[in-house]
Amino acid sequence: MAYVRNRGAYFHPLAQRRSTVNYELVMYSRTFGCPFVSIAEGVFKEYGIPYREIFIDQDPQARERVLQWTGFLSVPTLVIAQKGSDMPYIEPEPLPQGASPRGIDRGSMLTEPSAAELREWLIKHGFIEQTVAE
Repeated sequence: MAYVRNRGAYFHPLAQRRSTVNYELVMYSRTFGCPFVSIAEGVFKEYGIPYREIFIDQDPQARERVLQWTGFLSVPTLVIAQKGSDMPYIEPEPLPQGASPRGIDRGSMLTEPSAAELREWLIKHGFIEQTVAE
């Protein structure tokens, strides 16, 4: 059973929604605090971007997915998914073996980003416009 929470479903005047409504942001997270999760939540709140949260400490399958994707239990691991799916809409770029996933843009996936890295990724994928992010 997946433990998920929908967040940020409110409108923010600066938010520029992705033109394709078939995609959503999914954040793999934990139920207890993490500074990188707080950074991501802050960026999502700043731009009014809705996302769905899956807790890897409560969902063994989600935990295993994050471990396979990143080589670690790294949170947040953010994916762009088809609506209703927990998986990236396209296969993420592979990481070099043993490399840290922190802040690496893997296309449909981003793990432990800084606020600047997350904004850049969201701009690249059309969740916010560059002029809004500046």
